[in-house]
Amino acid sequence: MRSGFVSLIGRPNVGKSTLLNTLIQKKIAITSNKVQTTRNIIQGVYNEKDTQIVFVDTPGIHRADSKLGKILNKQSFSLIRDVDAVLFIVDASTSLGSGDKFILESLKASNAPVILVINKIDKIRDEQLLLTIEAYKDLFAFSDVVPVSGLKKDNIDVLIKVIKKYLKDDVRYFDEGTITSNSVYFMVSELVREKLLELTIEEVPHSITCLTTHFEEKENIVNISVDIIVDRDSIKKIVIGKKGARLKEVGILARQDIEEMLNKKVYLELYVKTIKKWREKDKLLHELGFNDFE
Repeated sequence: MRSGFVSLIGRPNVGKSTLLNTLIQKKIAITSNKVQTTRNIIQGVYNEKDTQIVFVDTPGIHRADSKLGKILNKQSFSLIRDVDAVLFIVDASTSLGSGDKFILESLKASNAPVILVINKIDKIRDEQLLLTIEAYKDLFAFSDVVPVSGLKKDNIDVLIKVIKKYLKDDVRYFDEGTITSNSVYFMVSELVREKLLELTIEEVPHSITCLTTHFEEKENIVNISVDIIVDRDSIKKIVIGKKGARLKEVGILARQDIEEMLNKKVYLELYVKTIKKWREKDKLLHELGFNDFE
């Protein structure tokens, strides 16, 4: 039996959540083409008969302009310690940037082996991949380099095989049927937020968060209430839409995914609330699960 913890680290929008879902073979992290989609630490559990890998998906490291942003960066950097391996994930279709160099400098303080995972290889040619590998290898002594496509599921088996080399433990941390340690409350909130990301304009997502406030499971149906929290009344109007059309669409799409997750009929109520400067309020950030890391 081999087991261990593996962190996923990288800039926003490099495909960490998509890759995690592919590794676990189940949707446990929401995805979007907008940056900072992942906000909380999300654990996914990969199981084989003789192997268990606990993957930890972290918020994308970025230039923080709010207390929330600073907490997210702290969360990400805290997870380069006390793990068996770190997957440093980059987007093959974009050039090496200052954000990547900043993360690599921080990774030099980690005792864990760092595996360079070049994601989205389906978007580039082989010649470009070779150049990308050389550019990153000049900056850091990676333990391994694995090109993958989380979306197309290319080379995922190779990545798993490489990770297994670095697993140090011999215990099963979670039951074999467990695929995530996140609560159903959290998963419901995230599915609502995912639909908001899909249906709102670019500047809106950073002003939105979601909180499951009611979850009542009955024999034939689950009654759920979710608060959508925004920081301005103007954003609230956008979320609700003309005559409530956008909020209704968010509810329909989210309910479908929640029903699939729970395998049960769902009655979903959404409430939009304005809390000014919520991203700066310690108590609210704590209630939402954004805990400060030392």
